[in-house]
Amino acid sequence: MSEINIGKKIADLRKSKKLTIKDLAEEAKVTASMLSQLERGLANPSINTLKTIALVLDVPLFTFFIEDEIKENLVIKPSDRKQMIIPSEGDELITYELLSPDLKGDVELAIMTLSPQSHTSKDNFKHTGEEVAYVSKGKVHIFLNDSELTLEEGDSIKIPPNMMHRWYNPYSIESVVIFAVSPPSF
Repeated sequence: MSEINIGKKIADLRKSKKLTIKDLAEEAKVTASMLSQLERGLANPSINTLKTIALVLDVPLFTFFIEDEIKENLVIKPSDRKQMIIPSEGDELITYELLSPDLKGDVELAIMTLSPQSHTSKDNFKHTGEEVAYVSKGKVHIFLNDSELTLEEGDSIKIPPNMMHRWYNPYSIESVVIFAVSPPSF
């Protein structure tokens, strides 16, 4: 697989939306010089910065991490899944695997694996899609607006569009959450 150029994807999407670097930087609350460096591949964005840029550009976060493919694959083998591995605040990792062939349909299906002591972001975040999640392994906490809920293996939850949320695994074993978002917005 060839290396994915996240900066070029940001630049292409920004231009397709007819936004200047200054426009996007202001809306995403980053400096224009930082955005310019990201687009030229001279700096690496944090996941929170990418989430904000994706929100402003109105695209799913996964858009920055997958290659544009023309083929229509309906079956995705585990070895062919698109993966995004994101560091949490420490050495912990969060892995997302896209179960959908791409982001072109009406629904996105993914697996999120949270290593022990990891969380999806420091602050709650929202997206426009409606989300349904199922805990297939372990236990996990989810913050919904100002509430914190504990979900155990086998539990599921519906997260309405634009609800502020984030996931957290405070436990010593990995947690696995399968989730669907419609329309794709992650």
